Amino acid sequence: MPSDTPKTSGPTTYRALLRNREFAGLYASFTLTVAAGTLSGFALGTLVDHQTGSPFLTAVSMYGATFATVLGAMTLMSVADGSRPRRTLVALQCVSLLGVAAQAVPGLPLSARFGLLLVLGFLQSLGTGTRMGLLAEVVPAAAYVPARSLMNITSGGTAVLGYALGAVLLRYVTPQDVFAAATALTGAGLIVVAATVRERSIRPPRRPGLRQTWTTNTALLSRSGPRALLLNLWVPNGLVVGCEALFISYAPDHAGVLLAAGSAGMLLGDLTVGRLLTADLRRRCAFALRLLLAAPYLLFAFHPPLPVATAAVFVAGAGFAATLPLQEHLLALTPDPVRGQVQGVESAGRMTWQGIGAALAGGAAQYLAPATTITVLSAASVAVTVLSRPFVARVRAVHVEGAGT
Repeated sequence: MPSDTPKTSGPTTYRALLRNREFAGLYASFTLTVAAGTLSGFALGTLVDHQTGSPFLTAVSMYGATFATVLGAMTLMSVADGSRPRRTLVALQCVSLLGVAAQAVPGLPLSARFGLLLVLGFLQSLGTGTRMGLLAEVVPAAAYVPARSLMNITSGGTAVLGYALGAVLLRYVTPQDVFAAATALTGAGLIVVAATVRERSIRPPRRPGLRQTWTTNTALLSRSGPRALLLNLWVPNGLVVGCEALFISYAPDHAGVLLAAGSAGMLLGDLTVGRLLTADLRRRCAFALRLLLAAPYLLFAFHPPLPVATAAVFVAGAGFAATLPLQEHLLALTPDPVRGQVQGVESAGRMTWQGIGAALAGGAAQYLAPATTITVLSAASVAVTVLSRPFVARVRAVHVEGAGT
């Protein structure tokens, strides 16, 4: 009989991971969900830009769903560690399908569209926690980083194709047609996860809810080590996403090219860090990658020509791979019974800071030029990375000493 005990060793190649039926299902449904989100976000950003001409509203429309992820992290994220994770994930996918389909309604007021963004963001945070909790159970412990790397690579590649396809489609069809395509992709993701993922029986019975969520979150944030890791996972990334949120305002006719370049860089970075580097090398490169994430955007202070700007965005995208060693370290510090919630909180906080970064960028661009705002946000990201480095190094030193003892 198959065992429900988590594996501690096993194959770590991408091909071997994809032979795992449950991982393949989680991976495929994640890919389809990212594709749907990319198309939907680009269509909504374009729609809002045409209707309002506001950099702030355009940025928020593209990343506004991330604001609601913090609500999921603060209220019901403990459902990610419930005893029926498959049922939870399928239910969340069903409701998300309805929300994406509603965006395709012609003539829907912008206020209703922004309301739907908040609902979808809330559901996304719970779905991510549940999905990543399952991921830590269906793959060997040694394969967790390659698995996350493969999902990140696919996310970057899917975003490249999504932005490129979205830009092409919007030249010939309406945003409502693009929303309909996103709905179809969301439905396909629901079918895949329902057909491939099984319930896990290794989890202790828990009663998920507000009290359980707050108890775990308080324990997590009261520890200096996880706090330092979460700060570096959230803030520098969020500020750089704020830079990306201004691409439509910075270069309306070439925003798709810049967004695709950033996603392509992220793909290359995750492939290199997750597949080619050892755990020790990942830890050593983490700080340099966090600097790489933001430093190239400083070139926007000089209003570079499009090819130079595109190259800078591509190089910066590789810096997003810094999340892999930080996530790996955070998982090592997390007790097994709350892995789903902790990873959900990490993801929700990262997504929320992306929304904060987009809002800061859009608000500042109301008064400053987009290029100036991009430069300021990238400088702030570099400053946070440099100033927090001693705290992250202290966490690593304590963790290694504890392992040695």
